[in-house]
Amino acid sequence: MNNKKVRVLVAKPGLDGHDRGAKVVARGLRDAGFEVIYTGLHQTPEQVAETALQEDVDVVGLSILSGAHMSLVPRIKKLLTENGMDEVLMIVGGIIPEDDAAELIKSGSADQVFTPGEPLDNITDYISGKFESNLQF
Repeated sequence: MNNKKVRVLVAKPGLDGHDRGAKVVARGLRDAGFEVIYTGLHQTPEQVAETALQEDVDVVGLSILSGAHMSLVPRIKKLLTENGMDEVLMIVGGIIPEDDAAELIKSGSADQVFTPGEPLDNITDYISGKFESNLQF
């Protein structure tokens, strides 16, 4: 990943039909200099993992408001690992209770969880910090 733009996949897995937050984050990431791929609504875990693989992303950002995060996030992480993408940074945003967020991070399913109201700078700074030596804007 030497001297290339960090590629971020923003995905909406599951049946949740609300994507305003995902679109705001995707635009903010793009404005911050990241290369962003947005999948749109109603993606299956398999579709998310396949898109991540095809697009050769560095980060997968999942937006989940449906309450299905405890099944969707681990499933997507497992599929990424099966596809040799275990080094991909996994971040999750949405309505995630604090205890669930802690469990997703502790289990290794997510690297970080951001909830509504999180300043966009915190998200961009988090990603930048993980790829600092390889960033190109």
